[in-house]
Amino acid sequence: GKESVLANAVIAMLTIGGQQLFSFFTFSCPCHEGLNLIYGLAFLGVPALILLVVGYALNNQTWRLVTGKSSPLQEEAPLNRLLQCKLICFVLCSITGRALVAPVTWLAVTLINGSYYVCAMSEYVPENYYEPSPNFTASEYRRILAAFPCSQLVPPELSRARDEVILLLRYQSQVAGWLLIAVVVITVFLSYCLASCFSPLSFLHFRYWNSYVHNEQELFDEATDQHSKLYAMQHIRKFFGFVPGSENVKEIRIPSLKEWQAISGLAFLNQVDEEHYDYSLLHDWALNESADEKFLNIDVNP
Repeated sequence: GKESVLANAVIAMLTIGGQQLFSFFTFSCPCHEGLNLIYGLAFLGVPALILLVVGYALNNQTWRLVTGKSSPLQEEAPLNRLLQCKLICFVLCSITGRALVAPVTWLAVTLINGSYYVCAMSEYVPENYYEPSPNFTASEYRRILAAFPCSQLVPPELSRARDEVILLLRYQSQVAGWLLIAVVVITVFLSYCLASCFSPLSFLHFRYWNSYVHNEQELFDEATDQHSKLYAMQHIRKFFGFVPGSENVKEIRIPSLKEWQAISGLAFLNQVDEEHYDYSLLHDWALNESADEKFLNIDVNP
């Protein structure tokens, strides 16, 4: 839908901007044999991995899929095993597709930029791509190649060879970046085509279904907020003797020290029976304790 396309575009633009700032302020190739590869691949792959994990974590479908799966109530629901596996695979593919937007953008932009790849692969360039001096040994070749990303460390007589090596590595990096973009675009397009072909709904029916799911979720969130607020008000009223927003409050309840202690502190979600939970310590107190009649008359509302 349009919302998904817009969200993906915003994520891609933020990733591009973050990559440019990240490269400008933090990246500095060590230009040392054995360190270039680790440093370059770390800057290329680790941020992409972090963005992938963040993409999974920020998707509500991830938590909808995993939350409560170890609950004993899950075992009571008779589900078609094959249908359940298909549904899980479909949701995982959807989540992964959204989560891959940022890391793929990061990889594509960094490869097109070329700086990370040049740093990582400089010492592995074959000798036939430039004209090395016959006085250098193989280990000296690698040490000199590792210094090529840092122009100030390269002897003047090797400046031409350095330029040729840098151009070669940038060419390889940019080609890899554009190939990655092409593969992703084609894969996404074919995925949408296949999903549309196997859809049991017609085009307009599918749009109606999307609209219904979106509106249902919005209304459900509104009802959840209102229901939980009304339910919490009953417990607040029992503890304080009134609820926020009440007009012409004549008296308030004075909780005892024991009651303050009962609702303070930390607590887990507590299952009280097969059907219900206690959501908080105040909830548990309101359902299980009888409120003492300790009220104070007041003359003026705040």
